[in-house]
Amino acid sequence: MTAWLRDCWYLALPSRAVKRNGLVGKTMLGEPLVIGRDADGKIFALRDICPHRGIPLRHGWVEGDGVRCCYHGWKFSTATGQCLDIPSLAPGQKLHLDRIRVPAPPVREVQGNVWVYFARPGAAAVDSAQLPPPPVLPDIGERAPAVSIAMDFACSIDDAALGLMDPTHAAYVHTSWWWRKNPRKVRLKEKSYVPWGAGFRMERLVLGEKGSKPYRLLGRNTSTEITFELPSVRVEHVKGDRHSVISLTAITPQTEKLAEVHQRIYWTLSGLGAIRPLVRHFAKLFLAQDRDVVVKQQEGLAHNPTLMLVDDADTQAKWYHRLKQEYLKAQEENRPFQNPIEPRILRYQS
Repeated sequence: MTAWLRDCWYLALPSRAVKRNGLVGKTMLGEPLVIGRDADGKIFALRDICPHRGIPLRHGWVEGDGVRCCYHGWKFSTATGQCLDIPSLAPGQKLHLDRIRVPAPPVREVQGNVWVYFARPGAAAVDSAQLPPPPVLPDIGERAPAVSIAMDFACSIDDAALGLMDPTHAAYVHTSWWWRKNPRKVRLKEKSYVPWGAGFRMERLVLGEKGSKPYRLLGRNTSTEITFELPSVRVEHVKGDRHSVISLTAITPQTEKLAEVHQRIYWTLSGLGAIRPLVRHFAKLFLAQDRDVVVKQQEGLAHNPTLMLVDDADTQAKWYHRLKQEYLKAQEENRPFQNPIEPRILRYQS
């Protein structure tokens, strides 16, 4: 399945990537967008094509309440996309500017990230205030991420999602000398899963003595919980009795064969600014290992082979496809989404 889900939020970029009066071009779900911030600091998004001569609006500039095109100076509202001014019109020449506009998808900033809402083509316009919120992480308030990473995966959003949620690849893919003392040695895992929203959740698991030493900074009784929800958002929440560490992974399709994987890491501990570059370095290495193996996989998938998914190791992959099928069917039938996942304990070696 390569269908892109609509009526949902996709992560675009970190908030700090968009400066005041700045413009940033992005391709999301095959659509060219320009994301900007006005002089008051308010974020906005517009289709990145001027309807006059087709030049990308990101080459222009923010001017008051609009974006001015660099080619002929047409100006478009940052709030609605409506054309506000055409400098080339001579006195007495009339043109209905209210009929000229570029699409302006809803956009929000949450916890240091910019999210863009993609509605179904042809859907009636909806007040942004009435939309459900983008994903909100627990325990961290409105703080920005300590570490932000974005990496292109040369594959579909489905292949990227399945590769990142795969619970049994770590022993063979993440084999750096500093991570596993005994590479490719597996042990039995048993985890409980329940349906959650438009996805599923691994119920909170006490780490005990198995937890990594850095997690001891979080306090006692350290535990972890992992949630996955459509369109492709994974949240891992590790907490102790004093502090929390949260990892957000969100995948945004750019084209059919190119997905951007965003990873954000938050923590509630103070005074750890000096270790941010180190955490970012190792997190980027981990993500690059995932990317490299998924890209290698494309060589085989190009021949459209028949694939084998086994229980319990590949159950999450099966759930992902079932969730997408139900999401699309619910939209087609104009009814509420019904989560098809049943509570289950998965056992596998990893």
